[in-house]
Amino acid sequence: MDPYHPDRDYGRSSLDFEHQVSGNFTYQLPFGSGRRFLSGLHGVSDKLLGGWQMNGILTLLSGFPITPLVGTNQSGDGNLRNPDRPNLNPNFHGDPLPHTVDQWFNPAAYSLPTLGTYGNAPRGSINGPGLTDFDFSLFKTTPIRENKSLQFRAEFFNIANIVNFGVPATSIFSGNTISSSAGRISSATTSPREIQFGLKLLF
Repeated sequence: MDPYHPDRDYGRSSLDFEHQVSGNFTYQLPFGSGRRFLSGLHGVSDKLLGGWQMNGILTLLSGFPITPLVGTNQSGDGNLRNPDRPNLNPNFHGDPLPHTVDQWFNPAAYSLPTLGTYGNAPRGSINGPGLTDFDFSLFKTTPIRENKSLQFRAEFFNIANIVNFGVPATSIFSGNTISSSAGRISSATTSPREIQFGLKLLF
């Protein structure tokens, strides 16, 4: 923000999320010929009940850091990227982080710096929305010949249909007044639940 005082930009990396959990599994259901249960099945019964496999991928992330911005080049340094930050409002009382879709952070917690000056709000001081995603699939592989098989796939993306919110609008001011969109979330980072089916010939 201030090329003469780089220490003003000391803070968390833009890619720093505090917590992450990732995991996946593949489980061959123990039914059908050669398996633990119903191993004596043959013919059509074995082709229907055997060869099933479950798979899952889980991702949990805490939010990326967000930096509140003035929205214009209030400092007048000519930086067209508009990295100017607001001041912390010393007269603000209340919850600065409601964490709702309409107001992820309260823009009233900030004030417009005097023209020609830099604000004192720290960089990366707000945690953005986190992410929770679980994808699940069910495969059924049926042998046709010695070197050929048919695989049915049922895949469920975001099976719990969790809404993962995008980053809120970080520009706080429109002119000298607080923007109506400041702190508001208007997008999602993942799609709603998606289900797809497929049939694959393996050879």
